[in-house]
Amino acid sequence: MCGFAGCLTEPNTTAKTTTDQTVHEMTAMLIHRGPDDSGYFTDDHITMGFRRLSIIDVEGGHQPLSYDHDRYWLTFNGEIYNFVELRNSLVADGYPFKTQSDSEVILALYAKYGAELTKYLRGMFAFVIWDKQTQTLFAARDQFGIKPFYYTLQDDKLYCASESKAIYQILAHKTLDQNALQDYMTFQFVPEPETLTKEIKMLQPGCTLTKRPGMQPEITRYFHREFHPVQDSEKAYTKKIRDVLLDSVKMHMRSDVPVGSFLSGGIDSSIIVAMAKNFNPQLETISVGFERAGYSELDVAQETAAKLGVKNYSSLITPEAFMEAFPKFVWSMDDPLADPAAVPQYFLAKEAVKHVKVALTGEGADELFGGYTIYHEPESLKLFNYTRPLNGALHHIAQLMPQGVKGKSFLLRGTTPLEKRYVGNAFIFNEAEKKQFFKHYNPAHSFRTITQPFYDEAVKYDPISRMQFIDMHTWLNGDLLHNADRTTMAHSLELRTPFVDREVYQVASQIPASLRINHGTTKYILRKAVEGIVPDHVLHRKKLGFPVPIRFWLKEEMHDWAQKIIQESQTDQYFDKSYFLNLLEAHRTGKADNSRKLWTVLTFMMWYKIYVEDFHSSQVTNEELVN
Repeated sequence: MCGFAGCLTEPNTTAKTTTDQTVHEMTAMLIHRGPDDSGYFTDDHITMGFRRLSIIDVEGGHQPLSYDHDRYWLTFNGEIYNFVELRNSLVADGYPFKTQSDSEVILALYAKYGAELTKYLRGMFAFVIWDKQTQTLFAARDQFGIKPFYYTLQDDKLYCASESKAIYQILAHKTLDQNALQDYMTFQFVPEPETLTKEIKMLQPGCTLTKRPGMQPEITRYFHREFHPVQDSEKAYTKKIRDVLLDSVKMHMRSDVPVGSFLSGGIDSSIIVAMAKNFNPQLETISVGFERAGYSELDVAQETAAKLGVKNYSSLITPEAFMEAFPKFVWSMDDPLADPAAVPQYFLAKEAVKHVKVALTGEGADELFGGYTIYHEPESLKLFNYTRPLNGALHHIAQLMPQGVKGKSFLLRGTTPLEKRYVGNAFIFNEAEKKQFFKHYNPAHSFRTITQPFYDEAVKYDPISRMQFIDMHTWLNGDLLHNADRTTMAHSLELRTPFVDREVYQVASQIPASLRINHGTTKYILRKAVEGIVPDHVLHRKKLGFPVPIRFWLKEEMHDWAQKIIQESQTDQYFDKSYFLNLLEAHRTGKADNSRKLWTVLTFMMWYKIYVEDFHSSQVTNEELVN
């Protein structure tokens, strides 16, 4: 696992010296992604920097790596799980190898297939290849966006890096994107390809970027995440799912260092642990929880570990530790991410790295197999399919009903079209609320600017699949995978996601909605597939996610801390901060549960303090915040 930085520019000796220094500075910012090794390559057009975390101990892991008599040069972040099979095929075709690394396999594939190489890769990846002969830069990001890729165009230069902070620090001018900020206040993350910094973009999942000096970059999508339902028996699907998951877990465990697994009280991580134990009976698992009753699944995780016969390390998170770690967490995330579950995952990674260098996790099962409770909604609102001529009037009546009246929400949801109702797994502030606190609200940029193109793509899907499609293209990479990468890389821990796998996706994409959600159960067919593998006490357990007691903490231990952050934040040019202070007071007195809204605000304000107010201050440095 690694981090890279680079710059492609026009040939100019004087400017090139400056560029080389800049790339060294960018690469140094990524030391937490690769504390074991560093390397650089430069020629008339390009400078490439690299930081490495050694996972598979093979000769040739050092990068930048060259191939074909130094024609091709590579910096690569990730793991290619099928590289052994690919290498054997390439050797049979006469392609030479000097190393046993997956990095050289990527180069050989590019030498053979060019841009088509991405169709052969099974894994998580973001990479840059420089072809000295054709003077072409080719970059790619994996199909689901597990690994990040940021870039910016500055004059005649293309800068790219594994984290936006590496680019952010070298920008002469930085502009906060207020449309992206509006989106953040809706989704609790900034939807890709945008970032909060207008000058910095993300290469989207399943895309490649090609650039030659003096020309604009060309971005091409090579992979489409779609659903293609195929009718088959329940028995056939349970076998397909079980077989592909076992294969994925086996492939994701390829490593020369200890591989452990995160373990919560839920079914997804339990599936991974149960299957991983087949390949490593000495598997170690890691869990975290909270002291507050009802907000810790440690007892369930420990029971699962005992029944599966694996060792479990666990720790408790206090509100004091939560507040102390918050600035370091926000720094690590690049753009703000206000998912409360991301902070305990930061602690989970901190504990895990004491025991292992690689960990498995259960992210992605809900998006692929239909795991969120909200996916029951189309069934519960079926009644309104029969009242369509009256739905307009019913909606008007519901709007006139006082807040809190039973049935108001049901009527509003049932008479609102799905594309106007379902924003995604998280919906923090609606447009009416944003108008009240944004000083420069843009009415032309509602949440539908982000979601409508996906709804248009999924117009022929059933309602459940349309909801999953939204989450698979926004929440999965914008929240879950962003969280997974940054929280673990902050502690130099490699995290692997066996559910978010090309082959697993191929099976999941064919499962009809009637088997994903069935008998009032989410992930119905996945649960059937792992019967007898996962302990019964978690198999049909209600989904809790990763419960974090911020609702209580913001009333008690965190109240004064939160109030101070809002009062001292230098964001008055964007917000009417009195609106947020009123939210906090209403939350303290129990008039409303504003915890998620407040957490979204607090996370942005801490990001703004670190990245805008204090970024060049001696009080905030990479070394202080990362270490």
